[in-house]
Amino acid sequence: MSRLGGDSLLQTGTPTVTPGSSPPTGGGESAAGAVLTTPIASLLASLGVPRGLAEVLGSGITFVVVLGAFYLASRLFVVPLVDRVLEGRGLDTHAKRPLRKITNVVVVFVGIAVGFGFAGYGDFLQSLATVAAAATLAIGFAMQDVIKNFVAGIFIFTDRPFRIGDWIEWDGNSGIVEDISFRVSRVRTFDNELLTVPNSQLTDGVIKNPVAKDTLRLQFLFGIGYGDDIEHATEIIVEEAERHPEILSDPAPSVRLTELGDSYVGLKSRVWIANPSRADFVKTRGEYVTNVKQRFDEEGIEIPFPQRDLSGNVELNTPTEGGAALGDD
Repeated sequence: MSRLGGDSLLQTGTPTVTPGSSPPTGGGESAAGAVLTTPIASLLASLGVPRGLAEVLGSGITFVVVLGAFYLASRLFVVPLVDRVLEGRGLDTHAKRPLRKITNVVVVFVGIAVGFGFAGYGDFLQSLATVAAAATLAIGFAMQDVIKNFVAGIFIFTDRPFRIGDWIEWDGNSGIVEDISFRVSRVRTFDNELLTVPNSQLTDGVIKNPVAKDTLRLQFLFGIGYGDDIEHATEIIVEEAERHPEILSDPAPSVRLTELGDSYVGLKSRVWIANPSRADFVKTRGEYVTNVKQRFDEEGIEIPFPQRDLSGNVELNTPTEGGAALGDD
């Protein structure tokens, strides 16, 4: 009995160890030997901070430090490098500004992703991806106009139908482009009104850019009387164009008879100016037309105005005596 009891006691007190397996450890040793997520959390734990709080603080501090490092690197190295590359390619201001914004957004996004990885937020990234995938469809429907204008803004930056400072005309509007962003463009009219125009309106329709090239042709229709000398009037129009300092001699000014109106003969003048702008366009045309009008007056050439001739008989109906009496009653 004692031997059996001793064997029983031996079997109870000595745990069975399977070859190749590790002996079990106590719960306290497992918790104490667990590796913390970040080095900062391990440092805080070694300084006496409770392990749970050290884990939370360590992850948060790691994320902030990594994101700050990416932001600082963007300001000191990435953005200046991108600026040098854009300047080397000869891009305009309206193209540099949005590309610089895109660079900052990309760097911050990469910094957030890397910061989440170093902070041990793997589960958070997976949840974020799931939520983003589920919300993409709803956001797409809700932001159709925004996405449309964003894509139109990209086309404006790549196709460059106009630049900041250009004078453009569209849908009966006109003005000087002051800013181009991804969603809208801002145009200041010649009445000093600021128009905020969705980019899709500037890509779906026809846009006139009179200052896109180095020269611009001006046209004006001069009307003279049927009894006036057409050749003499043509010489005056050409001479005044050649005298004006802002009108180019190459291409040379030209005049063509284009209309035979009810009360005038139409002579259309075509002249060219260099380095066009809205101010130059209005000033040069106004001075040129004024000079031609003064020469016409000096040379006795009439600029007629519309006239109407009335013909026929006028009949007056006098009421009869009976009718008058009836009306008096």
